[in-house]
Amino acid sequence: MKKIWIVYLLLFVCFALYVLDYRSQSRLNDQWNSGGMQGSIDEKYVMVTFQMGIDYWKSGLKGFEDAAQALNVSVEYRGSTQRDIHEQITVLEQAIAKKPAGIAISAIHPTELTATINKAVDAGIPVVLFDSDAPGSRAFSFLGTDNYSAGVEAARKMAELTGGRGEVAIVTVPDQQNHQERTKGFADTISKEFPDMHIAAIKNGKGDELYSRQSAEEILRDFPGIAGIFTTEANGGIGVAEAVREFGLTSSGPKIISFDTDKGTLDLVKSGDIAATMAQGTWNMGYWSLQLLFSLKHDPDGSQHPGPRVPQRLDTGITVVTRQNVNDYYAK
Repeated sequence: MKKIWIVYLLLFVCFALYVLDYRSQSRLNDQWNSGGMQGSIDEKYVMVTFQMGIDYWKSGLKGFEDAAQALNVSVEYRGSTQRDIHEQITVLEQAIAKKPAGIAISAIHPTELTATINKAVDAGIPVVLFDSDAPGSRAFSFLGTDNYSAGVEAARKMAELTGGRGEVAIVTVPDQQNHQERTKGFADTISKEFPDMHIAAIKNGKGDELYSRQSAEEILRDFPGIAGIFTTEANGGIGVAEAVREFGLTSSGPKIISFDTDKGTLDLVKSGDIAATMAQGTWNMGYWSLQLLFSLKHDPDGSQHPGPRVPQRLDTGITVVTRQNVNDYYAK
């Protein structure tokens, strides 16, 4: 009989602890919701990019939309149709005129959009940058790849592929901040860590498949023994692969390292035309851009949360994609 009463007592204690825990969780949930962590559907946030039709932006936009669903707000996607500074400024001006709850923008140029970004901030519209920075602006945060570190990783992978010997080249977009950092990280690492390797050429592919192909053709003509070519964006990788194929060097030619995981690039990794590509955390960029904008909108003076309102920089990560793991990166 005594043992039975002990069992009943233990069951009662467990039940009491469960009720207390449940009530505690309910209070936390009530505090979370009453603290403004749910918006309204008429609260609109805008994502602004450039070359808005390309595959690269799809994952980031999906992250932006997923965050909107979680926060019960609405989003709009805008962007310039071309890689054109003036067109993107016009699109950003149009977005500001609509007075959205916040703007997430990938800057086509590190300085040319600064005045317009500051105009949005002065109008009381929270702005965060993602993927490509405008460091002189008053945007609250930058979310994206640590592009210098990505260049470092690409250089080390290139050294692995080439045996740490030979001349290598870079095809990049020299007037865009993120590509400048990738190029510098790659070049610095080759210089510091691999004495038997040398940067033979750095070419402007203009973020375009055709220009990148032409740049690669020049490299292949000027440096016929080139061991590898690093391209800092996806169109460049496809253009370089086309040039190498045109020269009949697919088996014996330079090792190509590209950037990003659009289907065209992944197909070339799978076929072996591109040896590796650097995968960015693009969904993270979109998702956390909206989360930060929401926080800035609902807690403008930081009174609800001690410390900085949002992080000034948020690294969204990088991984190396090769033939061995390429199937994991196709859209499901």
